[in-house]
Amino acid sequence: MAQQSHLVSPEPVTSDLRRPVLRARAPLRISFAGGGTDVAPFPEREGGAVLSATISAYSYCTLRPRSDGQVTIKSLDYGYSVGFNVEDDLELDGQLDLPKATIARLRQYPGATAATGFDLFIHTNAPPGSGLGSSSAVMVAVIGVVAQHLGLDLTEYEVAELAYRLEREDLQIPGGAQDQYAASFGGFNYIEFTDQVVVNPLRIRDATIHELEHNMLLAYTGNTRVSDHIIDDQVSRYERGEEVALEGLRAQKELAAEMKLALVRGEVDTLGRLLGQAWDEKRKMSDRIATPLIDEAITKALSLGALGGKVTGAGGGGHLVFICEFERRHVVAEELTRMGLGVSEFTFSREGLVTWRGQS
Repeated sequence: MAQQSHLVSPEPVTSDLRRPVLRARAPLRISFAGGGTDVAPFPEREGGAVLSATISAYSYCTLRPRSDGQVTIKSLDYGYSVGFNVEDDLELDGQLDLPKATIARLRQYPGATAATGFDLFIHTNAPPGSGLGSSSAVMVAVIGVVAQHLGLDLTEYEVAELAYRLEREDLQIPGGAQDQYAASFGGFNYIEFTDQVVVNPLRIRDATIHELEHNMLLAYTGNTRVSDHIIDDQVSRYERGEEVALEGLRAQKELAAEMKLALVRGEVDTLGRLLGQAWDEKRKMSDRIATPLIDEAITKALSLGALGGKVTGAGGGGHLVFICEFERRHVVAEELTRMGLGVSEFTFSREGLVTWRGQS
């Protein structure tokens, strides 16, 4: 059967409801420092490092087996679906390519059982381009349920590496590797990038985590950024040897290590000030990273009691993250809201990819 695209139908699913469903969730993340040093060719030449933490916002995926050999993928975020036969050669045409590429790769994976039909439902707590690693979290969650369906038992490293190769090689989406590893492993991690990736989970005291949750804010600019152009610009500046871009990348790497030390020591105020320095260095990497709204929001927040703030992804839009003096956090939040940003508090998630069997 030819692959088809169509609007999500409110009609009941046609799968075998007697079979247990598989579910997965993968967390979104915030990046404290080091973003950009995970983008080739910098890590291979100089070694990259990123400090990040996952938050209690997720990409969710449900897989319900069906017995007719058909596959449907439904995205509640995009509001449409695709359908095809499980043995079809899948066309990557811009219609839900992340899950399609995952299915195409996993059904050829060593040890995979023969593919059968299923319905796949996907939903994420943040839109693509929000700067929280949502696209990679989707990929990791889909890998989780499809691998389970095909009888594969993948490690956190295998899931993250597969997600990275799907995005960067199969789909040719520019970007780094931090998001896939953050979503797969979860928690607070210092991740090193060379010719391989090493995830160093950090043992952070509960009191430090509570203090961070007490003092931090997320602020959504309302604009999802197209990171491809920013990343391409950053890479081209690095390849040309532009001194300012080189300084920004190398300083990001150093700040990731400094912030790791402040984090494990529980020095939240120091972490906040270093967050501001990370933003100053990040904006050197490309003149497309900052926007007038981002600059104004960070300047206003700092003047009202934020210790530091920066964008959480490639830049150009998405979310900003702030560490504040707690007594001033509400003032910062009120001003950012007045500016039209969507402000929210959040908690951290210590779990990465989780899969389980559902009841319906």
